[in-house]
Amino acid sequence: MKKGKLFVFSGPSGTGKGTICRELLKNPDTWLSVSYTTRAPREGEEHGVHYFFVTREEYDRTVEENGFLEHAEIYGNCYGTPKKYALEHMAAGEDVILEIEMQGALQVKAAYPDAVLIFVLPPSLTELRNRIRLRGTETEEQIDLRMKTTLQEIELLEKYDYFLINDDLGEAIETARCIIRSEHCKTAGYAKSLIDRYKEEE
Repeated sequence: MKKGKLFVFSGPSGTGKGTICRELLKNPDTWLSVSYTTRAPREGEEHGVHYFFVTREEYDRTVEENGFLEHAEIYGNCYGTPKKYALEHMAAGEDVILEIEMQGALQVKAAYPDAVLIFVLPPSLTELRNRIRLRGTETEEQIDLRMKTTLQEIELLEKYDYFLINDDLGEAIETARCIIRSEHCKTAGYAKSLIDRYKEEE
């Protein structure tokens, strides 16, 4: 059985990475990694679907046991990507999709070097600003601050394996699918079994 791979998507807020990931998950052999969190569930959120809602004690124990691919504390709440479930799904032949911010993605790469990091970029900062404005959830001052943060995030691009520019959503989704297909055609890890398979036909 071909082993699945771990694909990590990151990018500034407003680049559409969530939409791209949702499209990729329409493939039945793809699984979305679900994070642990110590915060309380919000209305409509389900345990094991949106997050694994855990106690601080359980979270700390998982950290001590090296059970996370990445973890962080944000505004007093803790979040982490459980290693166990990702490895189980990959062993079963499924690709695992993880959508997280950049620092977390680099933690994943350090913990699991075979992870494939994909950076989703906007076509331009002007377009990104317009997309955020259309949401109507932030003031101009907040948007200015977000743009500065975006530039800092883009500077991490060189640490990623791939990038895609989400100018046309359909093309961006197809680019993501092409990246996944190309990763499965790499000889690393498969060469010997493929050679043996052809030798058996002699």
